[in-house]
Amino acid sequence: MKRRAHLSPYRIMWVVVMFDLPVGTKQERKQATDFRNNLLDLGFEMSQFSVYLKYCASSEKAESIGSRIPNYLPLGGKIDILTITDKQFANMKRFYGTDRIKNDGKVDQLHLF
Repeated sequence: MKRRAHLSPYRIMWVVVMFDLPVGTKQERKQATDFRNNLLDLGFEMSQFSVYLKYCASSEKAESIGSRIPNYLPLGGKIDILTITDKQFANMKRFYGTDRIKNDGKVDQLHLF
């Protein structure tokens, strides 16, 4: 009997991309927009203007996605890529305005394919 793999909060990963890009000229702004659009095409969602998140079912998938991102980096830009477990992500506290919202570990929308 084949054992069904379960989605463990310790194996599921989140990839967090944080970046600073030059936007002083029209060309730099276009390159920054292209970079953000590439992240969206890879399945990331915007958390803050320069912080994007992606849910990955495994550390191998997270590593694969993370290794592609530097290919899109414009000259003069800086990126930091952080991978955390779903369990760690669930402990994140988020604030909107004056309301405190604790992340319940549930994703609003999940794209599996």
